[in-house]
Amino acid sequence: MSLTFHWFLPTNGDSRHVVGGGHGTPATVSGRDRPPTVAYLSQIARAAEDLGFVGALTPTGAWCEDAWLTTAMVSQNTERLKFLVAFRPGFVSPTLAAQMASTFQRQSGGRLLLNVVTGGESHEQRAYGDFLDKDDRYRRTDEFLEVVRGLWDGRTVDLKGEHLRVEDAKLARLPDPVPEVYFGGSSPIAGEVAAKHVDVYLTWGEPPAQVAEKIAWVRGLAAQHGRTLRFGIRLHVITRDTSEEAWAEANRLLDGFDPETVKSVQAGLARSESEGQQRMLALHGGGSRDGLEIHPNLWAGIGLVRGGAGTALVGSHDEVAERIKEYHALGIDEFVLSGYPHLEEAYWFGEGVLPRLAAQGLWHHPSGKEVTSSAQVPFAS
Repeated sequence: MSLTFHWFLPTNGDSRHVVGGGHGTPATVSGRDRPPTVAYLSQIARAAEDLGFVGALTPTGAWCEDAWLTTAMVSQNTERLKFLVAFRPGFVSPTLAAQMASTFQRQSGGRLLLNVVTGGESHEQRAYGDFLDKDDRYRRTDEFLEVVRGLWDGRTVDLKGEHLRVEDAKLARLPDPVPEVYFGGSSPIAGEVAAKHVDVYLTWGEPPAQVAEKIAWVRGLAAQHGRTLRFGIRLHVITRDTSEEAWAEANRLLDGFDPETVKSVQAGLARSESEGQQRMLALHGGGSRDGLEIHPNLWAGIGLVRGGAGTALVGSHDEVAERIKEYHALGIDEFVLSGYPHLEEAYWFGEGVLPRLAAQGLWHHPSGKEVTSSAQVPFAS
């Protein structure tokens, strides 16, 4: 199977420094900011499309622009790129969500992928009028996906669940193709939901040994339901022509972290209910500069100022390609990547790493065009 790569649309703004936000932390940025206009996000999307990324993830939450509306607009400025739209079940009815997805497929030419985010922070959920606790939110997600899957299959759905109830629900027009469902979560109940309903299970960028354990866990749960899932990983990336250049860029980002901001963000994330977020925090152990490379070329520095995915692949193009191969050997087939700034870093990866993987037969451009290595990326770091 050819590896699949997705990029990221920074709907919370972009910068040459790390833009924070997520899991209840405020969006913070140091240095010159790039607002998440449709024009700028479309520029990133077109670059990702040309370089060979299959899709682009958009985040969800009060700290960023709405994913549905933004991607619907950006889709009109691209041709092939798919949109991995982060979506929280429970904010709208499952029937309406299934209809929205069906409409998106028709209007975009079948370019929707759905990233279901249950929501790990009760205080943020309450701001949207959702007062369920974490486990009940996952139970609602289970019911939500049962309804949505049934509707997409063309069935008339009746459900009287613990949290959701629909009667005689049916779609007038089915999505074509049916959107693939992506999902992540590290708690036991999250694993059960993934095993029953999703197509791709996503993990944040933990060291390979921990990722292997998580894959084995979810794969075993899915087998109990007679299902087989694909697996993906969410990482940032800093790749350059040499290892020294890449680590110099990582250190430049680190130098830009205000100590008070790090302290504030870490205090907020320490209160997170997300098991995945707690696993991210444990990787950098509070912020010591010396202990941030937690596996060869795997750097936990991003997590000092950002909630959610907090690790980056850092190294030369050859080194980053080797780490990707290491994760692939564990069972990871899809990589959801990002970098600061997102436009320039897409070129560093797309022209530096992807040709190396193509030369080894591990990746091919979705359009079928021949990929050759570029000696220099046309942007300064």
